[in-house]
Amino acid sequence: MKTVQLFFCCLLLNLPLLGNSQELVDIADFPSKFEYDVRYATTHNFIGEALYDCAVCLLQPEVADALLKANQYFCEKGYRIQLYDCYRPLDIQKKMWAKVPRPTYVANPYGKGSIHNKGAAVDITLVTLEGCFVDMGSDYDHFGRESHIDNYNFSEETLSNRKLLREGMQKFGFGTVRTEWWHYSYRKNWSYPTLNEPLPCEE
Repeated sequence: MKTVQLFFCCLLLNLPLLGNSQELVDIADFPSKFEYDVRYATTHNFIGEALYDCAVCLLQPEVADALLKANQYFCEKGYRIQLYDCYRPLDIQKKMWAKVPRPTYVANPYGKGSIHNKGAAVDITLVTLEGCFVDMGSDYDHFGRESHIDNYNFSEETLSNRKLLREGMQKFGFGTVRTEWWHYSYRKNWSYPTLNEPLPCEE
């Protein structure tokens, strides 16, 4: 059964090449299986209200290409990426800032904004190929010391899980931020424009 799961997870070998267009691409359009838990399309988030009309992951083509390669890397180790957030319109960033104006955890939309607003960052975790939980020490969007990547007050298993995620993403050009173990920005993030296009949700 695991061999079959690995095959369906790692269909990246025949992935079509992604171009250099500034248009965002939907990660679901490519043959690599991800899990989805897009909290901002639900009320299960730090705002307490649905901010997105649908659960979709849009990224810059180059960033999507790197994420697909990272997912294959994790698949070969018995895991896959679970997506919490990808592209985020600037207007949504402003709503977040209005509720929680704390730059440690929420980027200021009136300054440089968030890399999510460029389609060049992802919030993620890992699950097993069977879809089972992988302990990272805190929930997503936990605003506290437990979410910091320089906090080592966890079990060896949790630290190992965080290390696996971090080192795997770094192999494909993604960097961390100190206060959020789940956040990964692509290395060329500031070369992309800040965007405010709404998510393409069917009515």
